[in-house]
Amino acid sequence: MNYDRRKDVDSLIEHFWKRGYLTVSRKYGTYLPEPDKVGIYDIDVVARYKDSYAIGIILNDEDFFDLNKTINKIIYLSTRQTKYNGKKVALFIGVSLKNYKTAKAIVDEIPEDVRKNIRLVQIIDRQNVETSDRRRNNKIIFS
Repeated sequence: MNYDRRKDVDSLIEHFWKRGYLTVSRKYGTYLPEPDKVGIYDIDVVARYKDSYAIGIILNDEDFFDLNKTINKIIYLSTRQTKYNGKKVALFIGVSLKNYKTAKAIVDEIPEDVRKNIRLVQIIDRQNVETSDRRRNNKIIFS
């Protein structure tokens, strides 16, 4: 299990919680089951808010090497509907800060009707943010 990948999934789940979603299944979890594949694609999180569902995926550096494969994955996952009532399923895409502009450009290329279901989320490593805040607040000893 990749520890960074687990932290990224945890950050994405925190973003779901802030929007009121409850986690149904997740990768790298202890108590919840892992989500099933959607088509041929692995997903990281399935969440629910009242009677609407959402899918969460994390895009890492390797996903940006083959853009056609990534675009196909995003389009496929963002066009999913629920089985019984046919409601559209929202797709949350977690991306690191350095890949955010590339992911934004990819999402902007997707047709408008598909783009409505996509939410782009920046995954920020809290440990690095806390250390930079600590460094900024320290007094300068040498100049």
